Amino acid sequence: MKKNISTSINQLLNPQQKKMYYFLMLLIVAATIGLQGWRTLFNNFAVDNLGINGFQVGAIQSVRELPGFLTFLMVFILLIVKEHKLSIYSLLICGASVILTGFFPSFWGLFFTTFLMSTGYHFFEATNRSLTLQYFDKRQSPIILGKQQSWKAVINIIIGIIILFTSTLVDIKWNFVLIGVLVIILALFSLRLNPVDKSLPPQKTKMVVKKKYWLFYVINFLSGARRQIFQVFAVFMLVEQYHFGIEKITALFILNNIITFFVAPIIAKSINRFGEHPVLTMEYGMMVLVFLGYAFIKNGWIIAAFYIIDNIFYTCAMGINTFFQKIGKPEDIAPSMSFGFAINHTSAVIIPVIGGLLWIYNYKIPFLLGVILSIASLILVQLIPSQIRKADKEAILTE
Repeated sequence: MKKNISTSINQLLNPQQKKMYYFLMLLIVAATIGLQGWRTLFNNFAVDNLGINGFQVGAIQSVRELPGFLTFLMVFILLIVKEHKLSIYSLLICGASVILTGFFPSFWGLFFTTFLMSTGYHFFEATNRSLTLQYFDKRQSPIILGKQQSWKAVINIIIGIIILFTSTLVDIKWNFVLIGVLVIILALFSLRLNPVDKSLPPQKTKMVVKKKYWLFYVINFLSGARRQIFQVFAVFMLVEQYHFGIEKITALFILNNIITFFVAPIIAKSINRFGEHPVLTMEYGMMVLVFLGYAFIKNGWIIAAFYIIDNIFYTCAMGINTFFQKIGKPEDIAPSMSFGFAINHTSAVIIPVIGGLLWIYNYKIPFLLGVILSIASLILVQLIPSQIRKADKEAILTE
């Protein structure tokens, strides 16, 4: 008989691991409330309240990704702040920034609050990935990452329902306030928890860049670019080209997350059973078709269906981090996750601005760029098996 995810986790984790598991899950709830609430409201706030165009959206989304690039600084911050505490402080910044968003109804106001919100969220994400790979082994981490995705999906659904209800009662500004307050309350509660296991290998507190990790770096870079086209321009197209209102966009997010709740654990188990190579191959092969659909199919409901497919397969990206866990040294996890996160967001800073300019010329071009990026990723992930075999041989020789 197959065991459900909860049963598997109770059996897989020791007491100290469970402390970190529930600590991270609490913070993931807070982070997901902040990001999903902000994302759900952003496009309609930008278009309907501020009249922002495609280029301005691209510029704001670029500044949203800039803190992700700056996460390489995390290794220096960890010299003075414990990693789990940095997670909490990051979410306090995120929540406060979401509250401020509705009180600065201008392009530059949105530019500024987006940067602050993103700083908090991205530094949390970097620490979350690092702590997950530090505390859970190669068999546990895909299950944990899948469970995190499922929890995110549930929270996204709840936030979507709340916004569907509150958007009819109060101004969008107060929706931002509600979301931000919820984030801050959960972050403050987590300050009472101490999930640290002092027996784990200490992490290096300096930048780690190694030639042997080159494939992890390059795939991260391409993944960041692909993600931006998906997150920035797919939803913006539905709002601008097909006039989807906040109710339709929110309903789309809810449907996305219902599907993700069930699919994420399946993908996690697939990584354990088949490995990262076939899972990521499936993702990027499907992305070629999805981006072609964005570019050439002119039907809002079909585009919405492609958006759902896009979201489902993006869950496979957890395989990039589990791939690193199989080739990296335990003491390299925290600095490598921060550096990988920075590389991922190097492309994410560039793509929205370039894509926004190209959008003005022809909205199809950003999606055709996505086709090229997906093909490049598809080719590169074919090298994953040889990289893992090489790392295994090196580990045997050093024993």
